[in-house]
Amino acid sequence: MASDTRTPVVFCWHMHQPDYQDHITGEFLFPWVYLHCIKDYVDMAAHLEAHPGARAVINFAPILLEQIEEYQVQIARWRHSGSAMGDPVLAALVSEALPEPGSPGFLELMEKCLRANAHRIIKRFAPYLRLSELAGFYRTRPDIQRYISPQFLADLLVWYHLGWMGETVRRTHPVIRSLQEKGHQFSLEDRRALLDVVAEQMASLAPRYRHLAQTGQVELAMSPWAHPIVPLLIDLGSAREAMPDISLPGTNQYPGGTERAVWHLEEGRKVFHRFFGTEPVGCWASEGALSQATLSLLQQNGFRWSASGDSVIHNSLNLAKAQGVIKKELGIHRPFRFGEESPTVFFRDDGLSDLIGFTYADWHAKDAVADLVHHMENIAAACQRDGNAVISVILDGENAWEYYPENGFYFLDELYRVLADHASLRLTTYHDLVQVQDSEPERLPHLVAGSWIYGTFSTWIGDPDKNRAWELLCEAKHHYDKAMDNGTLSSEQKARACRQLGLCEGSDWFWWFGDYNPAAVVRDFEHLYRRHLVNLYDAIGYPAPSSLFQPLSQGGGEPARGGAMRPGHEPGNQP
Repeated sequence: MASDTRTPVVFCWHMHQPDYQDHITGEFLFPWVYLHCIKDYVDMAAHLEAHPGARAVINFAPILLEQIEEYQVQIARWRHSGSAMGDPVLAALVSEALPEPGSPGFLELMEKCLRANAHRIIKRFAPYLRLSELAGFYRTRPDIQRYISPQFLADLLVWYHLGWMGETVRRTHPVIRSLQEKGHQFSLEDRRALLDVVAEQMASLAPRYRHLAQTGQVELAMSPWAHPIVPLLIDLGSAREAMPDISLPGTNQYPGGTERAVWHLEEGRKVFHRFFGTEPVGCWASEGALSQATLSLLQQNGFRWSASGDSVIHNSLNLAKAQGVIKKELGIHRPFRFGEESPTVFFRDDGLSDLIGFTYADWHAKDAVADLVHHMENIAAACQRDGNAVISVILDGENAWEYYPENGFYFLDELYRVLADHASLRLTTYHDLVQVQDSEPERLPHLVAGSWIYGTFSTWIGDPDKNRAWELLCEAKHHYDKAMDNGTLSSEQKARACRQLGLCEGSDWFWWFGDYNPAAVVRDFEHLYRRHLVNLYDAIGYPAPSSLFQPLSQGGGEPARGGAMRPGHEPGNQP
């Protein structure tokens, strides 16, 4: 409201998972989509539903929405015709015959069911902890594995899913409460009842978020379809704007990158509209990666706002000062526009956002929220003469909560309770801010290309392993272009190849390559990247080159939070 003098605060939660499905076999190679659905996406909706005065922006990657749809289709087919489900973990949950104890399939499934936060999930539930301890013993004694009871794996499968269940579901759903009370000796009927809960929660997501959007409590936004780093698709050299000395791949450009970026925006809009029945006003360009050319594409595709990290605006302000364009000091807590482009750009307060991602998980919820709100109150007081001030907290809406007690239940409940009716701060959305602005956003001549991580693209390019991955992609794109032009592919084959290329262009593969990431996760994502590239070559009818099968990256590091999240600033390098 124009008459409301409280300082606007926007929480923008980004929901994103890459494509884990092999589109030739139909298999989901990893279960993270449906697990984050039942743990995080349902909880994030439930907390907003519990606090009608709270508001937020929820941004979805369209490739995630498509996978949610695919899971629902596969579960429905299994129910009605017994068709196999493509996710081996979910299929095992309801399988009449589990792998024989001690067999490779048994041990593989056992390990998969232990991929959960040891402190916050496994150790929280005594039966799950006992099963985990038994698994550790079985690993060291292959000679006794054949004597394991088949019930062990059945119970482990149930506790894996119970551990990943959203806290708001755990506290209210009678099936979940009953299974937890039972604790062990789960029957096939129990396991199928648990699948019903999984399916129910996944099916609830689109209607719940649609309703939150219709009431104005939530603004729904999107990222480009498969979450590519758009500035790099357009121009690999844009990485040098923030890092002039960065080492780039041997190829000068990603061929046809601008057209591919447009495709990701257009395809993303189609998926978004199908899922939510509305058009997005804003676009969190993947990883907040922006450039002047990216803003131009967002404008051409009808987006009215975007956002990035505060290092990007600091770099852009420093350039404007060096050029003598501005002389006054400008803070980050305000909207900006750049050059002749019309989208309004907001900037993440990295300090506030990183407190949620990396600090508050070990605090008492009331203390954490009090500290966060105190910082916001200080910012609001410093900006009280600025009629265009806005505080932006932007972070991933899924990976932080497994490090909090009970999936962040107490923190999120307290956060929305305190801010829903605060005396000097008001929760709002970017849509409302661009609709009603008390003054024009500050206009700067040029946005220095970068992302929310360090204000650079170093997370996705510059490292030898990442550069090699880009070279493999560029090589595949050359073959793709030839195949699309030579007239041998049908329209259906072209459409399949186009989507498969889009999967290969996603940001996640490049994120995980590098020695600083955990070896096991690097191995997983290298396997995924190779699989997607091999499937692309299959789609265009060209043999995959031998270079595609040479090792890319080994990993071996131990980053905070397992590497799934990053701080906005490099350690010791605060703007």
